[in-house]
Amino acid sequence: MKNIKKLVLLHSNDMHGDFLAEDVDSKLTGGVSMLSAYINKVREEEKNVLYVIAGDMFRGSVIDSEFMGLSTIEIMNMLSPDVVTLGNHETDYGLAHLLFIEKCAKFPIINANLHITTNNARLFKPYEIIEIDGMRILFIGILTEEVMAQTRHDGLIGSIVDVAEAAREVGRICNAHRGIDIDFTVLLTHIGFEEDKKLAERLDPAWGVDVIIGGHSHTMPEEAVEVNGVLIVQAGTGTDFIGRFDLNIDTDTNSTDSYTWTTIPIDETHCSRDEDIENLIEYYKTKTDAKYNRVLTRFETRLTHPERTQETTLGSLFADIMKESLGLDIYLLGSGSIRNPELGPIVMFSNLKECFPYDDSSHMIVATGAQLKRMIRHMLRDEVWSGDHCEFYQLSKGLEVEYDLKTRSFIKFNYEGEPIDEDRKFTVGLQDFHFKNFPEFFNISREEIEANRKPRVIATSTFDILDEYLSHHQRLWRGIEGRLVIRR
Repeated sequence: MKNIKKLVLLHSNDMHGDFLAEDVDSKLTGGVSMLSAYINKVREEEKNVLYVIAGDMFRGSVIDSEFMGLSTIEIMNMLSPDVVTLGNHETDYGLAHLLFIEKCAKFPIINANLHITTNNARLFKPYEIIEIDGMRILFIGILTEEVMAQTRHDGLIGSIVDVAEAAREVGRICNAHRGIDIDFTVLLTHIGFEEDKKLAERLDPAWGVDVIIGGHSHTMPEEAVEVNGVLIVQAGTGTDFIGRFDLNIDTDTNSTDSYTWTTIPIDETHCSRDEDIENLIEYYKTKTDAKYNRVLTRFETRLTHPERTQETTLGSLFADIMKESLGLDIYLLGSGSIRNPELGPIVMFSNLKECFPYDDSSHMIVATGAQLKRMIRHMLRDEVWSGDHCEFYQLSKGLEVEYDLKTRSFIKFNYEGEPIDEDRKFTVGLQDFHFKNFPEFFNISREEIEANRKPRVIATSTFDILDEYLSHHQRLWRGIEGRLVIRR
């Protein structure tokens, strides 16, 4: 007779400081208060419940950025996850600050692969074994170097390079615990849904990995995807949904006997509210409101940024502001810098801070027309359209690109209405994050660019530029102008 035990596994990912509920179609949706109430409800109703987070608790809200993640950790402490893994945005405030924040967390933060390069010592505990109702559940945290661009310039910090190395690391940890009766194994990853599939393919079934709970790509699958016997899930982004596994585990064979998986909407029809956590959020909100609740400008209409891999009205405006303010020929603005899908028409300072939370410097490089083509061609490579989480850019006014995906060729590559002269040199602006990762993001060596002219910092704060410009300009507007046209 089978020895079956039930486990309810709740999970979130890419919360990005999404603390407050929003009114969607006259119904409160999302927010940590209702999320907490739902988790507590399940903990009361079910015997064996674990709640986990697959990275990127930080970034995306004024409350998070104003307190550099300390407010987020305090709020997460009240949410009481059982285990959390790191995402790429956990390093946004610096690794030293992250190590400090980890000491403030009242829950385990795991990561198997961030290490000090000089002695290979891990920065975090690589795994967590949780015992519940006689079951031992092994959690392993995985983050590959491909999503760790923020730390690539730090020579003292290393990480797993790709999914092949990640798979070997998982194997080492699983093999080291085969003498312990592990009933269920979960990988908490932050590498993207497509990379999760590649990782699952490389896992030896003998290692006993049952589930991958992922993040980074903000994927919302309709059902759990099974690859090589491993179930792979994600729960979108923010706090509008929570993932829920109801698992029946065979503790004799250490395997899944049966399961159901779904995403639960966090809204008034499914959840009550947690007043204690609301009071804590209100405390932080009161402090930020006093500083951030001022009107910056009014747009002619609402500007949007619905998808990072296309021309957007909000992205065009921000790129144009940077180009004009810095006196450049071209500004390539990182699409991922814009964190909200829309802004305006009334723009508060707090709205801008949440929409564009990054306050990095801007660099000027000089690129020839031929090099610029290579840079944009790399941005439009096949991986971008296959679901991989690649860097993408919003183009400033004057640059017009039309690209055919089938032939992998440019139909149009113009500057100010004329085909680009491949020998002409252009001044190009980049944010600090993209400049520091220039070879990986544009597939051109730093030496080749430096041969044109030595790059230099031309502004210490991109956010200050947007703030200043919007404060002195009203009724701004942008439409879709054909700066980037993709033929499929």
